[in-house]
Amino acid sequence: MTLLSQLPLLLFTLLNSFFYQCWLFLSGTQLFLVMHSIPEMVRILGSLLGILMLFVLTAALVKVDMSPELFFSITMASIWFINSFCAILQGSLFGQLGAMPPTYSTLFLSGQGLAGTFAALAMLMSMASGVDAQTSALGYFITPCVGTLVSIACYLSLSHLEFARYYLDKKVSHPQAYELETRAELLQADEKNGFAGSPQKARLALEMEPEKEPKLEKASVLVVLRKIWVMALCIVLVFTVTLSVFPAITAMVTSSRGPGKWSQFFNPICCFLLFNTMDWLGRSMTSYFLWPDQDGRLLPLLACLRFLFVPLFMLCHVPERSHLPVLFPQDACFITFMLLFALSNGYLVSLTMCLAPRQVLPHESEAAGALMTFFLALGLSCGASLSFLFKSLL
Repeated sequence: MTLLSQLPLLLFTLLNSFFYQCWLFLSGTQLFLVMHSIPEMVRILGSLLGILMLFVLTAALVKVDMSPELFFSITMASIWFINSFCAILQGSLFGQLGAMPPTYSTLFLSGQGLAGTFAALAMLMSMASGVDAQTSALGYFITPCVGTLVSIACYLSLSHLEFARYYLDKKVSHPQAYELETRAELLQADEKNGFAGSPQKARLALEMEPEKEPKLEKASVLVVLRKIWVMALCIVLVFTVTLSVFPAITAMVTSSRGPGKWSQFFNPICCFLLFNTMDWLGRSMTSYFLWPDQDGRLLPLLACLRFLFVPLFMLCHVPERSHLPVLFPQDACFITFMLLFALSNGYLVSLTMCLAPRQVLPHESEAAGALMTFFLALGLSCGASLSFLFKSLL
């Protein structure tokens, strides 16, 4: 499940990032050509409708009797296609987000973190409902159907908001005016966060002089990559650590108190709900401050220090083990590790995604966002692959 959920995201972001400038010369990217010739609204609504139909199918299968082999095959195929649609949806939304003020990137990432909290709460409610397993599963899988319908309604209402029309229409109709306003917002954001000497400030200030006509150039992927490689490395490290133990290792941790209600709800609360809540909190923190800044060397160090969480979780109370001892049997140890693990994940992910566009010129921001999305997916895939190794070492 973990691999099939991350590989489509990696594939589509790879196409979107590295074939950004050369798809006309590649024979194997007709799908990418077709995808980018489709209007943005069609891509977003089509992806949402595809996700909705697949979740309706998943919910319906709860009531259908079939062989385990067939059910497994349908479920794995559904996971692949749901995440393929999610990859298209996420790429399209990131592109649309580029038309908004830079501060909305943080809100977008915060919303992603909040979605995980909703999923964890839905799991808890289905477990606490007291109904039979089939009805509980049906209610659980109906939840994303409702959530997707709400998302479709919200997206359709976006075009009726004056705020959204102002930015989305201006980017298409008046790209040069939009470029100047984006540069001004980046300078103001740098001033607010204490980046008075940001590397792009002098260049942007000169380019914003009224007597000079701004020239919109095609962003070079390799040039952008050279500017943001530190941020790209950090986000790969962060997600590699996260997916290598969550949920493969953390979901196996049990309470040391023995059978009872607490033991039944220990992992859903202390693993999934706590992780998603603190991850959302960490992502939201970047709305108030950005530390360390993009010029420091502390950010890569913090990303590397998160590798300490791997042995800490592996030495927690996991009954099914063959090699390693249990050094942290107390529930409080696992809760403390999870709190710091999730908070650092959310904060560092949001921080790197916010700082990367500040490393490049405004007309390179879209390419930087596409590259960061690819490296985000690469980190998820690396972590998912490492989880098999760490699980076998227990």
